[in-house]
Amino acid sequence: MDIKDLISSYQTAVKEQENELQILKRKIFRTGTLRLALVLSVLALAYILWSNTAATVTVLSAGMLLFLFLLKCHDRLYRRKNYAETKLRYISDELKGLEYDFSAFDGAEHRADPRHRFASDLDLFGKKSFFQSLNRTVTSFGTNRLADIFLSPSEDREQILEQQQAVRELSGKYGLILHFTVKGMLTGKDRLDTKNFSASFSRIPSFHRSRFWNLCVHIVPLAYLAMAVLAIAGIVPSVYIGGLWVVTFALSIIPSKKVQHISELFEEKTGVLKKYSSLFKIMEDESFASAELDRLKSELKISGNTASKTIDRLKNYYDCLGLAFSYPILFFFNPVLMWNVKYAIKIEKWIDRYGKHVESWFSALAKFDSLTSLAIFAHNHPDYIYPDIAEQYAFKAKALGHPLLHRDSCVRNDISMTERPFFIVVTGANMAGKSTYLRTVGINHILACTGAPVCAEEMSVFPCKLVTNLRTADSLNDNESYFFAELKRLKMIIDCLRAGETLLVILDEILKGTNSIDKQKGSLALIKQLIAMNSNGIIATHDLVLGSLEKEFPDNIKNCCFEAEIKDDRLSFSYKINEGIARNMNATFLMQKILFET
Repeated sequence: MDIKDLISSYQTAVKEQENELQILKRKIFRTGTLRLALVLSVLALAYILWSNTAATVTVLSAGMLLFLFLLKCHDRLYRRKNYAETKLRYISDELKGLEYDFSAFDGAEHRADPRHRFASDLDLFGKKSFFQSLNRTVTSFGTNRLADIFLSPSEDREQILEQQQAVRELSGKYGLILHFTVKGMLTGKDRLDTKNFSASFSRIPSFHRSRFWNLCVHIVPLAYLAMAVLAIAGIVPSVYIGGLWVVTFALSIIPSKKVQHISELFEEKTGVLKKYSSLFKIMEDESFASAELDRLKSELKISGNTASKTIDRLKNYYDCLGLAFSYPILFFFNPVLMWNVKYAIKIEKWIDRYGKHVESWFSALAKFDSLTSLAIFAHNHPDYIYPDIAEQYAFKAKALGHPLLHRDSCVRNDISMTERPFFIVVTGANMAGKSTYLRTVGINHILACTGAPVCAEEMSVFPCKLVTNLRTADSLNDNESYFFAELKRLKMIIDCLRAGETLLVILDEILKGTNSIDKQKGSLALIKQLIAMNSNGIIATHDLVLGSLEKEFPDNIKNCCFEAEIKDDRLSFSYKINEGIARNMNATFLMQKILFET
């Protein structure tokens, strides 16, 4: 499938959903009309047959059953309509996304951190960010998991290959990931703190460890049964049953406050678990070939039970406990069956058995949610490839492009770094493409290390830590100058290298915050030190003197450039990288055009 086929498939899906929605709306209207007609007909028939009590009761009873059936049908159709509307909205948003309008998706601005080693430089989070273009998570913890993956890409080759396999498999199951996404959208995204939520299960009153209340749950119903048998046999007066009721009613009231506390505590918890139960079930019902996905599915199984089934059981316990506070139950089931204590104990036993698994359930769901986003990204970019994850240092790519640049205007470039240490020094005119090239390398490196496909025709990459310095900012709050902020970032790079870490270093205009002489001397010294410390990377600069380092380190440094062409008083760019040092600069030309021409 190419991009035209993909767009066509989304357009077809939009039309199909619109048609289905219209059909469902007509069915809902007909069902509603039928319900109204049924009510009027039953009332008219009952009026006619009013003198015949048996016939009237029969008509009213049959009418009620038929009404309830139609009500259930209406409810089912309404849920299908909500699903179809959500699916239509999602597919329409994806269609816009294929035209680079990602405004419908979450850019996770709250995860932006200017101090991070590359996030700010690569425009990772926020509006019109790379994360917004890729993020399709349907849970808040899934969003955070996906953000964590991009903020700390894996450096473990085997882990990346496993993740690649999972993304490949999921992207081939588009029906599954579409259903998961739509179901998740219907569920609604909240700011659930899964760790605190899971930990809170241990903070409840304890009935099931009380021998007294456990005995009451079993003895009280037996006492009523025995009393009833004795009364029927005429051995004891039936009034004794009333006396037993008074005693057990008083007994059932004693724990009411604690039971009420459990009910209030689990109103939210049960609702949250039930809310995500449908997403757990989607994972549980699917068969997976990849080790990562199979492992996530296995985390939802406990002693032969699945997460969704155990959650349904808890919901049933909670609903039964809630009945303990209604008046018929309060006066009969509570004293006779110790209903309130019985279901409080059942809930507590559920907590003892399954409460410790809640966090792992949510962890599995978060991972699956993040993998689903990567799979949708893969599905939406059929021309992207899965890179080779090298065992020894390499960053080599053919026709590497930036995912946020429109496919029709994106100029792709090659890169080759297969030795250690090795640096590419990129010179060139303003606006010629240097910074875009650096960001292109950075973002594809991250994609490769998350197991996602990359925007290239071929790519081989060694998983290592990425550090950039493209957009250092000063900080008034920290009383920190631009120059000092840059020095801190460079020191962090040196410290990582001293610690023996393998780095891919991407720098744009080293020491921008100082004068030209200091900048030149400092830049030359820094590059030499990076080479001496066995590092790799790319450095973009306007300072052509840095190009002289290639002669000093012919095996470790390569000069590349982006050229600008001024012809007939017009400036043009090819945005193609070439070997060598840039010959044409355009700052004077731009100043003349923008500042001095009227």
